[in-house]
Amino acid sequence: MILIGQYDSPFVRRVAVALRLYGFDYEHRPWSVFGDAERLAAHNPLRRVPTLIADDGEALFESGAILDWLDEQAGRDRALIAASGLDRRQALKTIALATGLADKAVSLVYERVIHQRGTPMWVERCRAQIAGVLDALEADRAARSGPWWFGETIGHADVAVGCVLRFVSEALPEVYAASDWPALASHAAACEARPEFQAVVQPFHVTPPSS
Repeated sequence: MILIGQYDSPFVRRVAVALRLYGFDYEHRPWSVFGDAERLAAHNPLRRVPTLIADDGEALFESGAILDWLDEQAGRDRALIAASGLDRRQALKTIALATGLADKAVSLVYERVIHQRGTPMWVERCRAQIAGVLDALEADRAARSGPWWFGETIGHADVAVGCVLRFVSEALPEVYAASDWPALASHAAACEARPEFQAVVQPFHVTPPSS
């Protein structure tokens, strides 16, 4: 398998962490969506990351779809999410909140770095959405006593939240202060302490496309 994308993307990183948790071997191509857009387009017409190329040559897009396929390859007994029922619905909800938060954070980064502007109404809306999600995730995590979100073993929800928190803390430190969400800060620290996370770290950096 080949994973395309840089590890400072929370979406790429969550796929990389899952690959390592599952023990799957893969080649990493740290292509940029701007600097390597043409190479990326050969595999993904959306020119987006993550893109995963399976051993048979099929290219898979979007982190959620990629992880669903990886779950199938790992087998139901090893999957990092419940097969059905309340635990699965709650995990998917947690993941949706985390990835939605990441989308809003990316929007703010693009507003500042790519568009080189700061439309007040848009910035305020994104910041309100980010704060609201952090509050909801904080309340949920604080109410759970287990070492991981849904019990004794790490799962996709844990990975998604952990990757997104690192991204937001580095890309938008003015928006996310760990001391304001202590349960999430503790969760993030537990994630970053694991070797699967430590092996796929890249400090956040974005280079605007050349004109």
